[in-house]
Amino acid sequence: MKKTKGMALVEIIIGSAIISVGILAAITSYNTYINYALANNKNIQASYILEEGLEVMTFFRDVSWTNISGLSTTTTYHLVFNGVSWATTTTPEYVDGEFLRSITVSDVKRNGSDQIDISGVYDPNIKMITTTVDYSQGHTTTTKSISTYITNINAN
Repeated sequence: MKKTKGMALVEIIIGSAIISVGILAAITSYNTYINYALANNKNIQASYILEEGLEVMTFFRDVSWTNISGLSTTTTYHLVFNGVSWATTTTPEYVDGEFLRSITVSDVKRNGSDQIDISGVYDPNIKMITTTVDYSQGHTTTTKSISTYITNINAN
């Protein structure tokens, strides 16, 4: 007869080790997924803030084209809401204390075929609006940007 004393104890130790490794892997994966989900939350917020910036500029255009055409192309602007209306300011304004939104306005030129071109004739009835949002994510600063053209569609 072979001696098999203690073999059950070895099997229990090996089985426990395998189960422990599996549980540790599951917990590590779960923590990683949670961290990515929380980081994605800030990216979604930044996207909404970018879109809001363009919507405010469209609102400015709808009120009066001079709200857009009167902005300097060499100045970075920020948007501030005073509870009643929106306004531009050169003082940095943080959204929710985390997101720094800035707006720049650029002149647009058109070529002989009336297409937008960098070397053409200045068109006073169209501006390129760029909204940028900077925010901290981990140990770095993330920057997201979106641009669009706004025209004097209302001729006001």
